[in-house]
Amino acid sequence: MESHLDYLMENDEEIRRLEIKTEIAAVHRQAKWAGIQKGMRVADIGCGPGKTSRAICDLVEPNGEVVGIDISPHRIAYARKKYPFENLRFEHRNALNPLDDLGQFDFVWVRFLLEYHRDKAFEIVQNLSKIIRPGGILCLIDLDYNCLNHFGIPERLASAIRQIMGLLEERANFDPFVGIKLYSFLYDLGYDAIDATMTPHHLIYGRLNEVDDFNWTKKVEVAAKNSGFLFDDYPGGYEAFYNDFRTHFADPRRFTYTPLIACRGCKPLV
Repeated sequence: MESHLDYLMENDEEIRRLEIKTEIAAVHRQAKWAGIQKGMRVADIGCGPGKTSRAICDLVEPNGEVVGIDISPHRIAYARKKYPFENLRFEHRNALNPLDDLGQFDFVWVRFLLEYHRDKAFEIVQNLSKIIRPGGILCLIDLDYNCLNHFGIPERLASAIRQIMGLLEERANFDPFVGIKLYSFLYDLGYDAIDATMTPHHLIYGRLNEVDDFNWTKKVEVAAKNSGFLFDDYPGGYEAFYNDFRTHFADPRRFTYTPLIACRGCKPLV
């Protein structure tokens, strides 16, 4: 996490991928479930190009404030230019480093960040807990069995995906199973009123839409290609795997889903 270049999905089209896959309605629904209210001061950790931060602003206006924090200077610059609002600002910061100078927050939002930091996920949460005021809310949202649940694709392809995810765990600090750990993070920090919910995130069946097609194709083009997997079962190497994936992922018979787990808790008053 010392450099934005260590980010698993770093590529020239990552801003576009993050923008088009972010659903405002889902952000609003999840934040309301977690207890966000008007007037709150909110930190959006791992804000990327700022779309989520802007969506959260809708829920805390007119007197609230949102601070978007991300390790990528490129995405922070983009967010500052696209969302120049008085109650929304963006900071280029590392979530593992002290953030005390940003002040205290009523609500800290961590969505789709911890999966990229398998070895440091709890350390990140510990650090973020320091900027939450007593009684404030910490909301952690991430995926479980990420990219691993597919039916209707050939076993050779399914096996390759499983092996690729294993390599990303081992070599890229990626955690496909971080969702199941979120509750324990809040529990171990002594948070009160912990609640959890689970919903489907990637729920893909029938005709493949443009958003899912672009999102998953980029996963294959960036993460799978750079995973170190040798594609030995494919005589044509990566290109043969890529074509196999595109063919079968576009098959309307295919069924894909990923569980999304959200946990929220209140920082103890004492």
